[in-house]
Amino acid sequence: MQKLNLNFNNTFRNNLPCDPIEETYPRQVEHAAYSQAMPINVKQPKTIIVATEVAELFNFTNEFINSEDFEQIFTGNQLIEGMEPYAMCYGGFQFGNWAGQLGDGRAINLGEVITEKHGSQTLQLKGSGPTPYSRTADGFAVLRSSVREFLCSEAMYHLGIPTTRALSLCLTGEHVVRDIMYDGNAKPELGAVVCRVSPSFMRFGSIQLPAMRRDLELLTQLVNYSITHDFPTLLAQNIEQGKEPVIDKDVYLAWFDQICDTTCDLVVHWMRVGFVHGVMNTDNMSLIGETIDFGPYGWIDNFDLSWTPNTTDSQNRRYRFGAQADVSLWNLCQLANAIIPLVGSTEELQTKVESYSAMYAKKWYEMMMQKLGLTSTLPQPEQQTKETDITLCKNLEALLSEIETDMTIFYRLLASYNFKDANINTLTKDKLIKHFTPCYYDINQVTDAYIEKLALWMNQYQERFAAENYDNTTRAIKMNQVNPKFVLRNYLSQQAIDKAENGDFSEIKQLHALLKNPYDEQPEFEQYAGKRPDWAKNKVGCSMLSCSS
Repeated sequence: MQKLNLNFNNTFRNNLPCDPIEETYPRQVEHAAYSQAMPINVKQPKTIIVATEVAELFNFTNEFINSEDFEQIFTGNQLIEGMEPYAMCYGGFQFGNWAGQLGDGRAINLGEVITEKHGSQTLQLKGSGPTPYSRTADGFAVLRSSVREFLCSEAMYHLGIPTTRALSLCLTGEHVVRDIMYDGNAKPELGAVVCRVSPSFMRFGSIQLPAMRRDLELLTQLVNYSITHDFPTLLAQNIEQGKEPVIDKDVYLAWFDQICDTTCDLVVHWMRVGFVHGVMNTDNMSLIGETIDFGPYGWIDNFDLSWTPNTTDSQNRRYRFGAQADVSLWNLCQLANAIIPLVGSTEELQTKVESYSAMYAKKWYEMMMQKLGLTSTLPQPEQQTKETDITLCKNLEALLSEIETDMTIFYRLLASYNFKDANINTLTKDKLIKHFTPCYYDINQVTDAYIEKLALWMNQYQERFAAENYDNTTRAIKMNQVNPKFVLRNYLSQQAIDKAENGDFSEIKQLHALLKNPYDEQPEFEQYAGKRPDWAKNKVGCSMLSCSS
């Protein structure tokens, strides 16, 4: 075996209490941050794809990536020196209700590695077997969900959105029985393992579980660890002054404040590209503001603020596209409740959560201005300009919602529209519709009344753009830097999955390649930039996804 120079420091294991029971069976784990857990050996590991940029974090060579050793290690068959596998203990609110202990039911952390340029990075196998937190499940993962995890992790990264990364996707040679839609039609599917990578896999639920159990000692240990490991700048001032880093009430509040900021930034990014997480339970919310746990997610095709990809959420639509900011606030409120014993009062925490909506509105406005190629600092009375701009953005959302309009394609077409006329008059309406036709799912919905509204909005947009004092080409460049041409549409993932289940992994590799440059034109991949086909509108895996997806 090639020698791997990985510098494991395993700070989570070394600084937090461990479950004293070593056996793997479902149980409630008290007064511990994690349990020891070993991956299960699999029959015939096979590497499907490796994200070379992630491999470079660890200085893995191509020789190692293409070796049998790589397959054995990253399916869990073989451990190397420094790996001390464990599963994390946490709880969570699921669909608004406290679910108690949850934990890593099908994820096993191999260990934390100190990298040269990117600090501490945890290697985690998803789908490598049961842990004490698996409850009645088997701890394994199927190929279809693993393909979605691998591709989405890397797609989000290249879109510029904070996310866990995916190092590798491997087959196990085993079959796993799953009931994809929970309708009694269980069947064996190909098993797979994804190796996930992140500086920290701690979640809101990591803090909430000891708080709900009134375990103040463990609560303090976990929050203090999060601060020292993932938010060291909060202690930097004391360290620079040669003082011992003291974690007190002010530090706890600053920690919570940063989590509010990064969570807000994350959701604004999701809204920018049309991503719907689908299951924003608090156990799926990262303390460091990364997108984590890619289950029943989806990118909206036609713009619909009420759309959810999660069939479990189809009735109440708690996690619908347009509700993600509200849900993030609700989740932050639950995190605030959890740290009240550390802060000692609710007043400062209340102030911070009450300011969240205003912070989100400000960041949403700035993001929408970027999508439209506009600035938010014109030399006009600020209040008047901002109110006018917000109205322009809200009117656009109403327009996109009126008929089935592909959001991703619309913004790219808007960027390429050349404003030559003084206004959008009757003579240019035909040109307008011809230009935007590729983004409409049903051209019969484009009525005269709709055309009038579109022309009115375009006139307002043109007037606002004229005040920017730059040309159409510059505007297009600015817009195309934040409005992707390519996103991981659900039907594209499903086509890759269908091929992979028949032994053809070419589509996984093709999608992985094109999604590395989602803002570029890439004419060789033009067929991947089109609207969702009609056959995919109601197909399982394309528009209908369960938590088993």
